Amino acid sequence: MLKKLMYISDGENQETQLLNVSKALDSGCNWIQIRYKNRTESEVLQLAEQTRKIISSYPEVTLIINDHPRVALLTDAHGVHLGLTDSPVKEARALLGAHKIIGGTANTVDDLLQRIAEGCDYIGLGPYRYTSTKEKLSPILGLTGYQKLFIRLKELNVEHPPVYAIGGIQPEDIEDLMHTGVYGIAFSGLLNHHPKPIELMNILRKKTNETLEYSR
Repeated sequence: MLKKLMYISDGENQETQLLNVSKALDSGCNWIQIRYKNRTESEVLQLAEQTRKIISSYPEVTLIINDHPRVALLTDAHGVHLGLTDSPVKEARALLGAHKIIGGTANTVDDLLQRIAEGCDYIGLGPYRYTSTKEKLSPILGLTGYQKLFIRLKELNVEHPPVYAIGGIQPEDIEDLMHTGVYGIAFSGLLNHHPKPIELMNILRKKTNETLEYSR
């Protein structure tokens, strides 16, 4: 079963990325997506390898690589997350095999149907609101957008994998989002800038009904 809380790494250089990943892990987050945009594959590979070393001392951490299926393969990560303009899901599946996790980005009902047809294991749907973490944002969905999209999927009688809300989400947004049909939450800056990250993670778990408790 997929975890409900995903931390997406952030930082302009490898040092900052690793510091933020360590902060997330120390706070009890056990699903990490490495997102290192506008970098060469070798730079992403180096960051992923260093992240691998860090997470080896934490129990049951899931590691996902954004955009780079080959890096996921070379580091034996648990899977890859693909944007709509990244590598095709079919190619990533052929490279990584059936047992790896493949997630895909979506913004519209057509995107959702595409990701479902492609066999994605989860879908990152957003953005919920404006976020400075990601460049070239798709149209903002807001709560109403999520509600409409899940209603449309129900009308189409389409089964779908777990859907994660992403994009500028705050703790006070989560309960309403979970009622739309969202399975979990992906976040980045929310944790990076929080003065009490362990307390934040416990709040997020409670709001998403995630059962794992912080134990380090």
